[in-house]
Amino acid sequence: MHLYSGLSTDFIRDAIHNRIAEKVKDAFFRQFRFNPPPSEVNSWRNSLRAVSQVIDDAKLHDHGILLE
Repeated sequence: MHLYSGLSTDFIRDAIHNRIAEKVKDAFFRQFRFNPPPSEVNSWRNSLRAVSQVIDDAKLHDHGILLE
């Protein structure tokens, strides 16, 4: 089950602009037919933003990202 996939630059941009958690939440709903709890969405927002910062700091701009 893929909840998100794309280029690392797109992932960084989605995280910076607070779109990543909503995209993952929408994919989660499509897979399971129910919404994740708000605490889970907040956890995704915070942790994925932190991961995006690490990827950006390491200059890994020519890679792919896959979240399951």
